[in-house]
Amino acid sequence: MVECEVKIGAADLYDYNLKYTYGKIINIIAEIAGIAAVLYGFVSRNYPLAVIGALVVVYLPVTLWIRSAQTAALLPAFKKPLHYVLDENGLTVSQGEESQTVSWDNCLKAVSTSRSILLFTSATSATIFPRAQLGDKAVLVIQCISQNMSPDRVHIRY
Repeated sequence: MVECEVKIGAADLYDYNLKYTYGKIINIIAEIAGIAAVLYGFVSRNYPLAVIGALVVVYLPVTLWIRSAQTAALLPAFKKPLHYVLDENGLTVSQGEESQTVSWDNCLKAVSTSRSILLFTSATSATIFPRAQLGDKAVLVIQCISQNMSPDRVHIRY
């Protein structure tokens, strides 16, 4: 069993949003097209095309940051720390009097970024474990996830 308490901030949400958004091929293609437009615009001296390409490249990360900052500032769930308990039954998330348990069978996948460990509990939502706040418990969280989920659903780098 692993217990930890974390406070999710705007930077943690931004990290999740980047991983989720750039996990979709259409967004990767859009970024590549934007970069290609910038390069071609400069090479061909078509500066309006270069500007449009730059806007395409910058738009998504900027809007993700703004959305993350707004979400962290406005939602009450991100104002207080979350208490996580990982055990053989699954993941229990509690805050104040509220508590929710998700069994390991209902966890779709676990992935990592340099900043976080993300445990997807649905196609669009994940539990965020910020590595900086976990400290030494990060290894224990990874071990618990790896032991209780199918290896083909765990894509975490230490």
